[in-house]
Amino acid sequence: MSKRKIVIASSGASGVNLGLKTLKLLPTDIDKHFIMTKNSEIVLEKEMNLTTHHNEDISASIASGSFGVDAMIIAPCSMNTLAKIACGISDNLVTRCAAVMIKEQKKLILAPREMPFSAIALENMQKLATLGVIIAPPVMAYYSEQQSIDEMENFVIGKWFDLLDIENNLYKRWE
Repeated sequence: MSKRKIVIASSGASGVNLGLKTLKLLPTDIDKHFIMTKNSEIVLEKEMNLTTHHNEDISASIASGSFGVDAMIIAPCSMNTLAKIACGISDNLVTRCAAVMIKEQKKLILAPREMPFSAIALENMQKLATLGVIIAPPVMAYYSEQQSIDEMENFVIGKWFDLLDIENNLYKRWE
């Protein structure tokens, strides 16, 4: 059986650490690909065991449905990127990969980072949700009793992993 292929993209400077941490916590048996926009440029460590792609490289392997990406998380997802995806605009690698996920009916998780949500943003989220896109902003839950930012991030990432059927012990579950 071939490795699962998952794309993580960061499309906004605020919260890019959540996308990077998601990459670090993905199991090693997953083929990881990472895209970052110019607004989320960060120096990546070689040890992350992932393939990085430039957002301008729309011809990258992951932009094709035949490459066989299994899932994609955009964390954080700017309202600009969310709007482009909702309108079918594929002008960079992040939005092209998202379009491929939608057309191939693969799991696409968007983690919008801005609040409060405007009526336009909510309309775009609703449109995407009707297409099967999972809207999962980084929202905390109090039952898992997080005591630090690290634990809060683990909770959010654990919930995203649950959506992708990736086993994890990143947070205290409801009892």
